[in-house]
Amino acid sequence: MSEDVTLPALGESVTEGTVTRWLKSVGDTVEVDEPLLEVSTDKVDTEIPSPIAGVLEEILVGEDETVEVGAVLARLGDGSGAASSGDSAPAEEEAAAEPEVEEAAESTSQPAAAPEAEEAPAEKEDEGYAKPAPEKETTSEAPAKEAATPAAQTAQQSASAPKPPAQPKQPSQPKQAGESAQAASSSDPRYVTPLVRKLAADAGVDLTKVQGTGVGGRIRKEDVVAFAESSKSAAPAQAASSGTPGEPTPFEVSELRGTTAKMSRLRKVVAERAVASMNSTAQLTTVVEVDVTRIAQLRDRVKGDFHAKTGNKLSFLPFFTLAAAEALQSFPIINSTVDGDSIVYPESENIAMAVDTERGLLTPVIKKASELDIAGLAGQIADLAERTRDNKLLPDELAGGTFTVTNTGSRGALFDTPVVFLPQSAILGTGIVAKRPAVVKTADGQESIAIRSLVFLALSYDHRIIDGADAARFLSQVKNRLEEGAFEGNLGL
Repeated sequence: MSEDVTLPALGESVTEGTVTRWLKSVGDTVEVDEPLLEVSTDKVDTEIPSPIAGVLEEILVGEDETVEVGAVLARLGDGSGAASSGDSAPAEEEAAAEPEVEEAAESTSQPAAAPEAEEAPAEKEDEGYAKPAPEKETTSEAPAKEAATPAAQTAQQSASAPKPPAQPKQPSQPKQAGESAQAASSSDPRYVTPLVRKLAADAGVDLTKVQGTGVGGRIRKEDVVAFAESSKSAAPAQAASSGTPGEPTPFEVSELRGTTAKMSRLRKVVAERAVASMNSTAQLTTVVEVDVTRIAQLRDRVKGDFHAKTGNKLSFLPFFTLAAAEALQSFPIINSTVDGDSIVYPESENIAMAVDTERGLLTPVIKKASELDIAGLAGQIADLAERTRDNKLLPDELAGGTFTVTNTGSRGALFDTPVVFLPQSAILGTGIVAKRPAVVKTADGQESIAIRSLVFLALSYDHRIIDGADAARFLSQVKNRLEEGAFEGNLGL
């Protein structure tokens, strides 16, 4: 007896979703809560787990198809209703007669990773999922062709030798859109997800040297992390012997060059909202430079204990977020929204954190951020960023933000002019913390030049309700708080 798998409710405001990838094929055995497919909505990409254990007998919604919440996606049963495998023998005989197809399949190129703005925060770059570059049709046939290789060799060696009987194959589904992508992702050990490819690129890991431990030898995120850790000890020796001075650092050429790809669902939503925000608001940006040397010194003193007690690394971002949350309480106009001809002042500071992923930019929300200390903020930032990149975020965790912080400095930018997304009225961009010479006051009141840790903070805001003086006052409080560096009592240790 079969049981339907439907698209579950993915949030209060989510009414539909787009199937981006099936993680199982017809005939595959599925366990309870095992990921069955990936779905993209206008808020988040997520995996849909199987509600029961059984055999996937039928797929009713193909990849790139959009359906409403409650629609039947597939059917699971005991396997008796799976697609017939009667056509497997002719397919295998055809493979034996055309061994050259196997060679073509081997030369098929693999997908290249799309550009986490963020964060630290988005694997990502992706219907909110970055699609692999188009593959040859023969890719999905590679497993079958390879399985028939012994028969093909026998046929070449002795044309008169009787053909062995075709071996029974697992039930296979009728061809559907995205079938080759399913085959590649489920059985090709060379295939890696955009998230894993991005992780490898950031860690400087050569995927051709990584031994995959996933199904069929696929490379997983854990494999890349383990390889990177094991390579750290050899890094100094490798660096000393890598190339000659003056040679440029090698760079990877993306396989997206010269191709055309359909805009993902997430990208279309972001584009529409960005244009709507820019057309509906009067936006401008105010920038200040902040000396965070005292925070840098505090970090150096406590980061070991902080990591040991909280399990999280201590970055500058929690300090910036805490200072912003405090200033929002002093200047609630920065935290406000416009409702017709009224200004609404929220009762809490819900700070959205911009996270760059393989699928695009997402902004999970830290609810009641002003009630958290440094340890609490660091934990929330790390948790939300990780789950955002791993498609584990709940749609409601992307809603309710009243103010946004975007760490554009995580990729080396001095500062930018971030865009305010409605209904919010302001967004704070934090640049890279860099050591530069600066004029400082000495103990005797004189001026001197010293090496300091400096950062640019850029506040973009809706000039309809926020004046330049409001922005300057907000930034001045943030600047003073950070330059004082008195966060010992806020660490939460």
